[in-house]
Amino acid sequence: MSESSKSCCAPPASAAPELPKVSLPLGDGCRTGMAPGEGGAVENIHEARAGSTEGMVQLAGGTFWMGNEDEDAWPEDGEGPVRQVRVDPFWIDVTTVTNAQFAAFVEATGYRTDSERYGWSYVFAGQLPASRQRKLKAQTVQGLQWWVAVEGACWRKPEGSGSNIKKRLDHPVIHVSWNDAIAYCQWAGKRLATEAEWEYAARGGLERKKYCWGDELTPEGKHRCNIWQGDFPDKNTAEDGYAWTAPARSFRANGYGLYNMAGNVWQWVGDWFDARWHVPARPDTRENPRGPLSGTNKVMRGGSFLCHESYCNRYRVGARTSNGPDTGTTNCGFRCVRDV
Repeated sequence: MSESSKSCCAPPASAAPELPKVSLPLGDGCRTGMAPGEGGAVENIHEARAGSTEGMVQLAGGTFWMGNEDEDAWPEDGEGPVRQVRVDPFWIDVTTVTNAQFAAFVEATGYRTDSERYGWSYVFAGQLPASRQRKLKAQTVQGLQWWVAVEGACWRKPEGSGSNIKKRLDHPVIHVSWNDAIAYCQWAGKRLATEAEWEYAARGGLERKKYCWGDELTPEGKHRCNIWQGDFPDKNTAEDGYAWTAPARSFRANGYGLYNMAGNVWQWVGDWFDARWHVPARPDTRENPRGPLSGTNKVMRGGSFLCHESYCNRYRVGARTSNGPDTGTTNCGFRCVRDV
């Protein structure tokens, strides 16, 4: 697969240019100059709450067709083969975790995200003023110049210094790594979905369809998800109503009542990524599969507002990608599940 085919999927944290350590004033919210793991321990982070099912729906589970082999598939991603997989019943969040929900978690625990500990996070260049883009040119990622490692960018300050989430409390939290998602789940008494659970939920009861709602991207001319329209990466016409993230309850819910299972933000799931692990038909790949026992990257599903049909059509329900578990970006969040 070419680099351009993964354009909306940020590179791992290790690919960022080296940034200077900067001391920010106290109270800035996203401190810099600390490595992941430094000063971030919170004693009560693992004290799981009772695990309320408020804001969740219970899914019956069962057998469904998972994967994709059509002409839009990326073979290198391991979308196929199309196979029958069974999952047990589970509860799942109706929406991705919002800024307001994540703020409650941080307020209760004092948790600091990987992006806060690193002191930077990946921001899409188009979200920054042109003058700032020029200033930060040295911090772009080689070969993927639309990704900028922005000092101070984190969930509280999505575009770095001067930005905030005051008007985005109902938007999905972003700049959260897989590690951060796990920490939130532990606090909430929940967990991340397996990749199979996520796809079962995303399909909403439909069988072997391209999208969460059917086979047409814009049925009757109506947009059903937040993705890129126009020419990437320079012009987003935002015909779906949103240039960047949308509120977590935007667009029509799928057949199971779940919002934004396509587009808006990528969603972390629990599995390690492997393009071939699931191919052999064995009990562990077909009955409540949980993915490989180890790996380098974690799976992300659903696509984001940066996906476009011309190069990264991973808002298709069978599509998948991955990133390092310590990487935070401007277009990745998560939702939780809970056992029945």
